[in-house]
Amino acid sequence: MSDALLPVFSPASVLFDHGEGAWLVAANGERYLDFGAGIAVNALGYSHPHLVGALERQGRKLWHLSNVYRISEAERLAERLTAACFADVAFFANSGAEANECAIKIARRHHDAHGRPERWRIITFDGAFHGRTLATMAAGGNRKYLDGFGPAVDGFDQCPLEDIEAVRARVGPRTAALMIEPIQGESGIRPVSHGFLRQLRELCDERGLLLIFDEIQCGMARTGHLFAHQEAGVVPDIMSLAKGLGGGFPIGACLATRGAAFGMRPGAHGSTFGGNPLAGAVANAVLDIVMDDGVLAEIRRKSALLRGLLEELAGRYPDLLVEVRGRGLMLGLKTTRPSPEIVEALRARAKVLTIAAGDTVTRVLPPLIVTDKDIRLFAERCDETFAGLSRPAA
Repeated sequence: MSDALLPVFSPASVLFDHGEGAWLVAANGERYLDFGAGIAVNALGYSHPHLVGALERQGRKLWHLSNVYRISEAERLAERLTAACFADVAFFANSGAEANECAIKIARRHHDAHGRPERWRIITFDGAFHGRTLATMAAGGNRKYLDGFGPAVDGFDQCPLEDIEAVRARVGPRTAALMIEPIQGESGIRPVSHGFLRQLRELCDERGLLLIFDEIQCGMARTGHLFAHQEAGVVPDIMSLAKGLGGGFPIGACLATRGAAFGMRPGAHGSTFGGNPLAGAVANAVLDIVMDDGVLAEIRRKSALLRGLLEELAGRYPDLLVEVRGRGLMLGLKTTRPSPEIVEALRARAKVLTIAAGDTVTRVLPPLIVTDKDIRLFAERCDETFAGLSRPAA
């Protein structure tokens, strides 16, 4: 890695030049099957013609206006997103962390505007990841990210997942909202049960709290539903999006009901680059594809194929592959070896790209446009790699 870069990353030595579909091509010509998709960002793979066309057309018109003027691409994107879910209004940012910052501010401002300024604390959950800003790190509560930066931003109280009584006990007169990922990604692909999400909704209604869903990684058709919570039949008050929303172009979004966003008036929040014409054009192009019911059905079908093949591998290598978990095309392989070791073995031996999550879970996040052929090839290469790491069952 170049010495000119701040050394906060530890990238693999391979240097990529271009990509197509689910494949990345290194500068030396080697091809890699990418089942990490930039941590679920490259939802439609690489060089998708519809996205490239949208970017080129908009690039010849307007790149940036700032929000002192109307931006037609952002308005259209907001209208389409809100029409597809529970929300009435949208705010656009540049990343998932920014989208979550907006969600936090909406929740606090909501209660302040209703004469309850004392209600500003937010309950989050063990294993959460909500971003790397000071506030979103505090919301996640992971000491690995918090250590060394002084006192954590106050205002967040953590509870264990799937324990509604612990959440009830934690709710107090200063609680404003509950914030949860319907599927935790960073901590190891941990789907939250639909029953627990329903219990949280009921508790919020009971106590006058707002429910925030962080769908930055699990949203945008990743599960075979446009938004992961839709499968559970549970409706939040606020939702954050990013990653797959731009298909690789930086954009974040915070969606909310009009009631939840009460108090968010001019000057309450802002972003210089949020909702810029380029980001809006590309995100609208992503929606053109992922909002199609046929595409969503195909994602569910392909996820069943992928999961079935991976579960076969779990049966073949029980001493290595302990569990296949997740939903849709957001799967995790829990192993007896550290996930960085699995990720490196797949990259070096099989030219397959995956993402580590937690200590012993490897994320499998292929582009949503992945083909059956690519899925079968991925399973074959995993098989070959696992054979070198494990003693197959008789």
